[in-house]
Amino acid sequence: MSLLVVGATGTLGRQIARRALDEGYQVKCLVRSFNKASFLKEWGAELVRGNLCAPETLPSALEGVTAIIDAATARATDSLSIRQVDWEGKVALMQAAKAAGVERYIFFSILDNEKYPNVPLMEIKRCNEAFLASSGLTYTTLRLAGFLQGLIGQYAIPILDNQSIWVTGQSAPIAYMNTQDIAKFAVRALSVPETENKTFPVVGSRAWNADEIIQVCERLSGKTAKVNRIPIGLLRGVRGITQFFQWGWNVADRLAFAEVLASGKPLVAPMDDVYTVFGLDPKDTATLEAYMQEYFSRILKKLKELDYEKGKGKNHSKRKIPF
Repeated sequence: MSLLVVGATGTLGRQIARRALDEGYQVKCLVRSFNKASFLKEWGAELVRGNLCAPETLPSALEGVTAIIDAATARATDSLSIRQVDWEGKVALMQAAKAAGVERYIFFSILDNEKYPNVPLMEIKRCNEAFLASSGLTYTTLRLAGFLQGLIGQYAIPILDNQSIWVTGQSAPIAYMNTQDIAKFAVRALSVPETENKTFPVVGSRAWNADEIIQVCERLSGKTAKVNRIPIGLLRGVRGITQFFQWGWNVADRLAFAEVLASGKPLVAPMDDVYTVFGLDPKDTATLEAYMQEYFSRILKKLKELDYEKGKGKNHSKRKIPF
């Protein structure tokens, strides 16, 4: 099977590429820049140039491809909007995949997207799912909630650096999952017929709100967090301003997620049946506590080593030079 990973330089996409290579798949990665994706080539993947927002580049990139795992999404810093990448680009990719005779298409969506029609990315994901289901492609849709990797920059690093953590006044609990574990589900779907033309939640074992995550980080780091709370009304106001400017469209669309947090409804779903279908063991899935424990243990050990080396340097400089 020749597998094309789309969005392979991203947080999730790179884990999918790595997992697929480890399992013996022939992996191609659709990239806009070979330079930024050089690490994928070093891993053993083949780089093919293409751009979701340039549909004319897709047919050649899909030559010989039998399966696609689509992990692409617009970033807040992108010059292109969420609509251009996550709607127009995805539709172009699905159409090109159908024309190329691609046999399997694995797509990532967001849990409970149908409940938030006023949140742009949520609504686009709902439309993506509907379009994919009617495309004629044999698909599997995996609905995610959040990545554990994102918690490092949001909570762990600020606490270690004695910087402020910014959280909303309300905080809906989210069932975060390690992208390495999500990659297991995505790659496994390729070989499990029972996943064909179906949609599954792929989320962590429990939902965590901001205060609970902060408490875990404080306990593991031995430090007290500096927490600043942002009123939901302020985020709505900032969103209202940024959406008037083209450079702020992606930022505004992401600020709309404040409505998800304000709802107070947990982003979580039962996973027992999902693990059974995919033939995976839930005991092998990292929990939030275990993930943060591993991170803090590694970082604190490194900091101690740096302090030790720094102390040795000071002692060495105090030694008298014999004449």
